Amino acid sequence: MSILKDIKAPIKLEMNLFETKFKESLKSNVSLLDKIMYYIIKRKGKQMRPMFVFLSAKIFGEIDEKTYRAASMIELLHTATLVHDDVIDEANFRRGVFSINALWKNKIAVLVGDFLLSRGLLLAVKNKEFDLLEIMSKAVQQMSEGELLQIEKARKLDINEEVYFNIIRQKTATLIAACCSSGAASAGQKKEIVTKMNLFGEKAGIAFQIKDDLFDYTQSPLIGKPTAIDIREQKMTLPLIYTLNSVDVKLKKHILNIVKNHHKNDKKVSEVINLVKKHGGLKYAEEKMNFYHKEAIRILDDLEYNTANQSLRLLLDYVIYRKK
Repeated sequence: MSILKDIKAPIKLEMNLFETKFKESLKSNVSLLDKIMYYIIKRKGKQMRPMFVFLSAKIFGEIDEKTYRAASMIELLHTATLVHDDVIDEANFRRGVFSINALWKNKIAVLVGDFLLSRGLLLAVKNKEFDLLEIMSKAVQQMSEGELLQIEKARKLDINEEVYFNIIRQKTATLIAACCSSGAASAGQKKEIVTKMNLFGEKAGIAFQIKDDLFDYTQSPLIGKPTAIDIREQKMTLPLIYTLNSVDVKLKKHILNIVKNHHKNDKKVSEVINLVKKHGGLKYAEEKMNFYHKEAIRILDDLEYNTANQSLRLLLDYVIYRKK
């Protein structure tokens, strides 16, 4: 994919070296763990989060070993959350292949997630990089709180727009914010700049999640997850929340009844998708996504314009224009 190649251009060598360092961080003396780690490496994703780390460091200067450790910590944390998420969601597939819990069952999947998380935190402890440790620990806390808040609200289906943004800020945006703040911290930047990069990552992360929500209503075969999976899992996303706030009481009750009691019925789910499209839910979500995209760009405008800054802008564009 040419856009990803362009994004990686200023950090091509660093990303290649990162591959080796990340594999090293996954090694274990337990043969079962080594087997599972090999499986995880083989099915890696686009590694967007390490890209955010390296670019957020390189925008301020050269990359050193601390940046590699920050990127490894982020990728370990991200991988741990994916393994745990599949257990929580009872998902048997991840990126088109069997999930860890599908192959090795929930008990082992939970322990694997814990192992990955502990390896990430130990990287900071061993090197006495307590600024990185604080960033990662806060990210873990907020992601856990966001997941629990979503589970709590999903039971009652009473998520409003304010609660929705709190959930995605904690669940998704927190990790991308940690990418950017840890990148800046690894480059020796002052707290003010680290905080600014954290805010940049938060804005980018919110735009990323809204784009992910929009995929739920898209029929494209390019999408890496089944259409309407959020509705089927009774997750209240922005297009649906907006629609519920826009229709009359009778139609609102009808939509909520489908989400609550008929979310496994393909015909009923299709009806909800059509109602969301008809009442402007997708358009509203796209407007919000573009708003957060522009907010993130404004932060980059305050920083030195160099190749890393340019690549961060491309990465932001990729976040909202990607096809899967």
